Amino acid sequence: MYGGYGYMHGPEGLMFHGLGWLILLALVIGGAVLVVRALGHDGARATGSSALARLEERYANGEIDRDEFLQKKKDLGR
Repeated sequence: MYGGYGYMHGPEGLMFHGLGWLILLALVIGGAVLVVRALGHDGARATGSSALARLEERYANGEIDRDEFLQKKKDLGR
């Protein structure tokens, strides 16, 4: 029968109670993995773009010459 809080007693109650926690834990971990992956990819793109922007700025300010600019741009994979 049902106890004071509505949980089933016996093996069935323990199985469903434990299964619920495992499902919740799997959803939380899966969500965290998705968030970390999404942030990691965006961060990599932003870093590459900002590095190129800084390189272009240095070239525009005359801090580096054309050859050095082209070499560093090639090193960045652009």
